[in-house]
Amino acid sequence: MKTLVDHLAQYAAYHRDTRNILSHFVGIPLIVVAVAVLLSRPAVEALGLWLSPATLTAMAAAGFYLRLDLRFGLLMSLLLALSLWAGALLAMQTTALWLASGIGLFVIGWIIQFVGHYYEGRKPAFVDDLMGLAVGPLFAAAEAAFLLGMRKEVERQIVERAGPTGVRHNGRTV
Repeated sequence: MKTLVDHLAQYAAYHRDTRNILSHFVGIPLIVVAVAVLLSRPAVEALGLWLSPATLTAMAAAGFYLRLDLRFGLLMSLLLALSLWAGALLAMQTTALWLASGIGLFVIGWIIQFVGHYYEGRKPAFVDDLMGLAVGPLFAAAEAAFLLGMRKEVERQIVERAGPTGVRHNGRTV
């Protein structure tokens, strides 16, 4: 099984341009919330919980993240819970509002992602490995932690494998 560093370094290799990484701080959360919104129907309320396909998906993702790393797994579980909460709120609205918000957030999130990859000059990681769709949210959370000075050893290992970040010009990082 791949480790946390294996997954993040493989994903990071597609994301060395700072502008692309910054686009992921906006695009990925929009996509995650959009998926939670769209998968929050059909649902049943039981014991005060909104049980839906989104719940099952978030539980599977949280299990994946927790298996990789307890600290990042707990952070991702919290972020997924917040996404489920937003998804459930929007799923309880009219069908038109539910669909418009879910589809709108999804499309806007992907547009932002593709703009970032335009700067990168490289296709998104999921094109070569579908696990990139699950690793993307973790990558955004990890990069935010690195910016805050946390998990420096993990960051160092990723940079050793994927190279430094910076602004890319003519295929090289400057």
